Amino acid sequence: MRIRFSMLVALTICCGAGGAAAQSTDYPLAIENCGRTVLFENAPERAVTIGQSTTELLYALGLGDRVVGTAVWFNDVLAEYRTINASVPRLADNDPSFESVVSKRPQLVAAQFEWHVGPAGAVGTREQFDDLGITTYIMPPDCVGKDNTTGGDGTRTTPFRMDSIYRAIAELGAIFDVQDRGAALTAKLKSRTHAAMKKARKLGAENLSAVVWFSSPDIKLDAYVAGRNGVPGYMMEALGIRNVIETDEEWPLVGWETIAKANPDIIVIARMDRRRF
Repeated sequence: MRIRFSMLVALTICCGAGGAAAQSTDYPLAIENCGRTVLFENAPERAVTIGQSTTELLYALGLGDRVVGTAVWFNDVLAEYRTINASVPRLADNDPSFESVVSKRPQLVAAQFEWHVGPAGAVGTREQFDDLGITTYIMPPDCVGKDNTTGGDGTRTTPFRMDSIYRAIAELGAIFDVQDRGAALTAKLKSRTHAAMKKARKLGAENLSAVVWFSSPDIKLDAYVAGRNGVPGYMMEALGIRNVIETDEEWPLVGWETIAKANPDIIVIARMDRRRF
């Protein structure tokens, strides 16, 4: 197998609803979020974020001063957010306790993954937060086209698409009444995406194949790699690169012999600094 280069995989979520000048939010605001209706009487002044991408998204929307606690970090914060992040308490690198979250007196708990505040309640169930008058919001990419009742990370029922990200930013923009900032981020993200696709075509990416290696239970064992339905599968498809892993599973466990036989041109190595498992 020829390895031309290894890459760092990172999806920076910073986008929103584009279009004409945004209107101010008319509160109370009701939003359908991962199977339930959440109601906002006004823009939250205090928020706790559970998940790095959700935290950085609020930073990108200029809402760092509203974040009173964060948790679940995979890598160092993006360079442009180091200053604001240094002033925000980190409740835990991994899963925070329910007590540590509510001690920050948040009006909103925004989670990257449903299993943190969903029915499983690794941090707490939505009903537990409801009992304390705390509204919860789960990022749509983790429940749109995804079945989280199967355990673990859940199972994608449809391929990931950026529409779920756009929806998240549009909703958060409305929740915090900063739709104009979301629109600006949308324009920036779409410009970068189109530039990347154009560059990939120019470089002949359609003639390349790749495998994305996320991790392995042990260095000598099989590899968790990206299937077609997850975010890396979407990225390869958008760039015209053929994913040698043809299963619809998001992160199938595949033997190295199978990967070697597929002979990908590129091995993309995901980087995750934290050591949880």
